[in-house]
Amino acid sequence: MTEELPLQGIRVVELGGSVAVPYACWILASLGAEVVKVERPDGGDDARAWIPPERRPGFGAIFTALNAGKRSVTVDYKDADQRARLATLIGRSDVVVQNLRPGLAERYGIGAEAMMAANPRLIYCDSGAFGRTGPLADKPGYDPLMQAFGGLMSVTGHEGNDPVRVGTSLIDMGTGMWAVIGVLSALRRRDASGQGGRIDVSLYETALGWMTYHVSGFVASGRDPRRPGTRSPGMSVYQAFACADGHLIIAAPSDRLFAKVAGVLGHPEWPGDPRFADNKRRWENLDTLVGMIEAVTRTQPRAHWQERLDAAGVPSAPLQSVSEVVAHPQTEALGIVETTPDGWELVGLPLAFNGARPPQRSGPPILGADTEAVFGGDG
Repeated sequence: MTEELPLQGIRVVELGGSVAVPYACWILASLGAEVVKVERPDGGDDARAWIPPERRPGFGAIFTALNAGKRSVTVDYKDADQRARLATLIGRSDVVVQNLRPGLAERYGIGAEAMMAANPRLIYCDSGAFGRTGPLADKPGYDPLMQAFGGLMSVTGHEGNDPVRVGTSLIDMGTGMWAVIGVLSALRRRDASGQGGRIDVSLYETALGWMTYHVSGFVASGRDPRRPGTRSPGMSVYQAFACADGHLIIAAPSDRLFAKVAGVLGHPEWPGDPRFADNKRRWENLDTLVGMIEAVTRTQPRAHWQERLDAAGVPSAPLQSVSEVVAHPQTEALGIVETTPDGWELVGLPLAFNGARPPQRSGPPILGADTEAVFGGDG
């Protein structure tokens, strides 16, 4: 990408760790911002010590993915001089994104009010667990807690089985995305007014945001939604079906598409069956219909059925492993798995500007590698 990245010239100070704020700041770094990650000298971001596999000694996969392209400085918050130089750094920065434990930023003199008073152009984003107000405002929280407390686990998995967590840090990363949306909006407003502002995001509010149509359904019906497995409530057929070598998602939630599925499976009479004549009746008789479909799909591998459904114009997709996803020609064609100049393989931003994806410019930083340069005045 030869043109200037959209956030070039913007400095972001990242205070905190784990997933939500580092993910937000990784996005900002990928868009061209200079991100200064502030870490404890005794080990840094907790994610540095998380086990899933190390790409290089001291760099676990989670930390690597969320912290590429940043600079790292260390600050001992108990040291008044180090706190003072951190406040000075914030005073000459554009954005702060923080998820320190509730009250710590204020205790250390680097909370939103103090920093925005010192730097009126500053955009300060607080990322909390339960939100800024309310009886739980001061409680900490983590992604699985919010998947449970926010209702997401109640609609994930199969009815009658143990609760299931969504297999990625959906709440954390979603909160990071809301933080980025807020920061970009505030930067746009600052361009017009010259004034910064405060942004509040939280894990719980993100969880509630993901539950939007489930809440609407409850309000309309008075009934709690059930855990549908791969099904999508009220749509049929629209789920995974067992094949000879795995599962294939078939998305045919209209009468027209269902008729095509029935034809591919060798049962053109199904649409004329009163039990399956329209979406409402297919949904009411879905267990029966699924059994009839799988009696056919189990006889052949996924690729067999996908080829025939593609030819008929019916959307479908195999349930792929991560290794299959990485090796797929579509993944390769998009160029989204990038290699940085210093040799790290990373998933890049899922967006492009004028046909070009912003490149991943470097891997994750060594703990404290930039302390001298940033605080010495060279940064």
